[in-house]
Amino acid sequence: MNKNKFLLTLMATILVFTGSNTFAEEKVVKWKLAMHWPQTLAPFAWTVLRFSENVEEMSGGRMTIRVDDSNKHKAAAGILDMVGDGQYEMGHTASYYWKGKDINTMPFTTMPFGMTTAEQDAWYYYGGGEALAQEVFSKHNVISHQGGSTGNQMGGWFRKEINSAEDLKGLKMRIPGFAGEVMSELGVAVTNLPAGELYTALERGTIDALEWVGPGMDINMGFHKVAPYYYTGWHEPATDLQFLINQDAWDELPADLQAIVKSAIIVSKSSMYWENYAMSSEAWSKMGVDYPNIKVKSFPPELVAQMKAANAKLIAETSAKDPMFKKIIDSQSEFMAKAREWTKISDYLYLKDNID
Repeated sequence: MNKNKFLLTLMATILVFTGSNTFAEEKVVKWKLAMHWPQTLAPFAWTVLRFSENVEEMSGGRMTIRVDDSNKHKAAAGILDMVGDGQYEMGHTASYYWKGKDINTMPFTTMPFGMTTAEQDAWYYYGGGEALAQEVFSKHNVISHQGGSTGNQMGGWFRKEINSAEDLKGLKMRIPGFAGEVMSELGVAVTNLPAGELYTALERGTIDALEWVGPGMDINMGFHKVAPYYYTGWHEPATDLQFLINQDAWDELPADLQAIVKSAIIVSKSSMYWENYAMSSEAWSKMGVDYPNIKVKSFPPELVAQMKAANAKLIAETSAKDPMFKKIIDSQSEFMAKAREWTKISDYLYLKDNID
């Protein structure tokens, strides 16, 4: 090695270790992530920001991910396309928002009367769900990962009490996913509005009812001020959000950074479920005292039976038209049949025998 080459090699080594020149800067991978939510929406947005911070910390600064919220990119309904075509390397959203583009994306969020969070996580990671997700989303040039579960969601806020299917007919309601299809079957005028428009739409009567998440998130949105009837859930028993990654960007990422991104996703996803559960527990414990106008209700059994019948009919019709949808639903149903027996023994009977 000649003297000049030796000095250049030594200088590069010193500068990389000190992190103070372009040699080191060139090694930093800089990604952008578009999230579906405004930055103030906890814990959804916090989950994404936590993920970004974890990636930077775990990589020792070798990878950074800039987070753009919905108020910045102004295209919440376009995240799948933006990530797929490489405008953003990542996105955070929910897969059932893409049902109009690809019906097979929907079951990876949740299905009415479907699996609980524990059951769905087990199916996804150990029951074939993850492989099915990649089969569906690879067509869109993205990789999909679970992005944080809300757990069982409440059935929604209603301006009036619901006593029968007749009370639903003509009702204008914000409700996404397959549950929206079920409600439409029962005569509801279904719409899907972004988070920032929900309260105003409910207050002005643009909609008569809406479902959002659970008390931890709902109370802060103020829905109870104009729609005091709060119904228990049936439609989203294990709502999972979604991290999307552009396939080409992923393929270019070094193996160690891929491992860091995967680990940070799982940590962030898990933390969101725990945080949301804690938020809802806290909010529910105070609700009766702080918000006495809220009337907690369950839908009448005969109405739930009609919802179940409509759900089964729509699943059968969609499965008959789309083999991939049938493949996913069959996989979920087969796994749930086994898992539910354990859920009954481990959780249901414990609660049944020990709740005062």
